[in-house]
Amino acid sequence: MSDLTEVEVLWLEKRIENRVRFGRIVKERKLDRHRRVLLFAPGSIFAFVRWTSNDFGAIISRIDILRAVAPGQRCSTVPYVTPGGEILLRLSGWPKVERVLQMIGAVEALGIDPADVAPDHWHHVHNRLSVNENPRPYTKARHHAWLHRQRVMR
Repeated sequence: MSDLTEVEVLWLEKRIENRVRFGRIVKERKLDRHRRVLLFAPGSIFAFVRWTSNDFGAIISRIDILRAVAPGQRCSTVPYVTPGGEILLRLSGWPKVERVLQMIGAVEALGIDPADVAPDHWHHVHNRLSVNENPRPYTKARHHAWLHRQRVMR
C-alpha cells in the first residue's frame, strides 16, 4: 500500500467533471483519455471539486477541501479519494461551491497558495457557509501568524 493519497479525476464533456482545484500533486497516472489519478503526500491540503449534470442541468455540485493522511491515520471516506482524507471543508450546492471557489481566488490574489492556508480557515469557511453566513476573509497577517505558529511548533 502506498503512503500517498490517490484522487481519481474524471472529465466527460457536459456530464461529469471531477477535478482538483489546488494542491501539490507529487505524481500522476493517466488511466485513459478521460481519467487520471493524482497522488498527494501525507499532510498536504487539496481541493476536490465534483460536478455532474444531466439533460436538464447540474444535479450535483460539491467541493471538499481535504488533508491527505498518512498510513494508519483515521480518515473520512470521500468518493474517488483513496484511502480518504481529513475533511477541512465539505459543501454542496452550486451557490456554496461557487462562494468557496471565489474565496480560493481571493487567497490566490494575495499571492498565497491555497494549499498553504491555515487549515482552521477552511474549517471556518465550512462552518459559516453551512449556515449561510459570510466567512471572514483570509489575510496576509493571518497567514504570517499561521506560518510563525508552524515554525514555533517544530
